Amino acid sequence: MALLDEVLAHNDRFVSDHARLVTKVPEKRIVLFTCMDTRLVEFLEPAMGLKRGDAKIIKNAGTTIIDPYGGVIRSLVVAIYALGCEEIFIVGHQDCGMGQIDVADLEQRMLLRGVAQAEIGELHPGLGEWLGTFKDGYENIRRVARVIQGNPLIPRDVPVHGMMFDPVNGRLEMLVNGYERQSAAL
Repeated sequence: MALLDEVLAHNDRFVSDHARLVTKVPEKRIVLFTCMDTRLVEFLEPAMGLKRGDAKIIKNAGTTIIDPYGGVIRSLVVAIYALGCEEIFIVGHQDCGMGQIDVADLEQRMLLRGVAQAEIGELHPGLGEWLGTFKDGYENIRRVARVIQGNPLIPRDVPVHGMMFDPVNGRLEMLVNGYERQSAAL
């Protein structure tokens, strides 16, 4: 059986067992921006006390922002203005793969799969920067918090918190307390 067939068969069983009405407006009025790492699935949200319907979730590789007006900011703007989110939680995690990517190796893999060198060359400012690779995951979360806090589309009264998550034991470490920023602004 193909993977697609397995997924669809499982979905048929799932739907009959798990129907529950949840609105598009998050119950806890928060938006969570995190990484797409598989170790976080069904682990990060419960570790934060979140369940289905509590928060808007935005995920990308490495919890990074490359374009200060790109998809992550667009999603935050919708979460705040259209869906009533009142706080932003940025949660990176230890041992993030984006901090370990060998850009030259990744480029070679792309070329071997048929991506033209000219197409890779079109990425600005370059493949590594476009991917959002980093060396220090803690600094990445602090940087992302600064980018969001400084974005003119994000209201100053929305706290932006930055945390590091341990994908082994579930512990959260506070890196940026958005309430402190608000207090300092008053």
